[in-house]
Amino acid sequence: MENYIFDQLNSLLTYSDTLFYALLFVSAVIENLFPPIPGDTITAFGAFLVGTGRLNYFLVYASTTLGSFVGFMLLFLLGRFLGKEFFMNRNYRFFSSTSILSAELWFQKYGYLVVVGNRFLPGIRSVISIVSGISMLSIPRVLALSAASAAVWNFMWIHAGFMLGSNWDVVKSKMQMLLKTYNIAISIVIVAGLAVYLVYRIRAKRRENLHHPR
Repeated sequence: MENYIFDQLNSLLTYSDTLFYALLFVSAVIENLFPPIPGDTITAFGAFLVGTGRLNYFLVYASTTLGSFVGFMLLFLLGRFLGKEFFMNRNYRFFSSTSILSAELWFQKYGYLVVVGNRFLPGIRSVISIVSGISMLSIPRVLALSAASAAVWNFMWIHAGFMLGSNWDVVKSKMQMLLKTYNIAISIVIVAGLAVYLVYRIRAKRRENLHHPR
């Protein structure tokens, strides 16, 4: 799939630059809605074209950041509009009513922190945006925090692609290696954090049972 996408991108180079900026924007939006789309790699390709002098750095950055922001907000507003009951009544296998209730309670405590870090959590960005909407987080705060998250992540990603060189095969290989390493590292951190949290909850429950036996 990825090779097909890049074949299409290469064919677009014969058209206007405006069309390419529009494609970068659309790919960033779609990447939020359908996570399997390699949105970050397409963004890196845009950065590579900046390095070759074909595209403007600021316009690549603006179009991808705006796309990431719009994609997040679309799912946020969808979750807010449909509401918790919509998802709970359907009890999706991957989004069960129990998990929705647990996520809602968690987001009421830490939701804004998760929103600001959403771009740095590949694979669950879509879930974060929907649950943020379901949890009825403040729209102005989510607007500001999701925009900041997209701005920082895209700057790092685009600048890395820009600095890595003018050979696309080399750039793509290095960027994929960077993203894979990052994903592994962040997964380890998340799993470790969850393990610590579970241990804390189990110990707290045991202490509660000792002080208030049934």
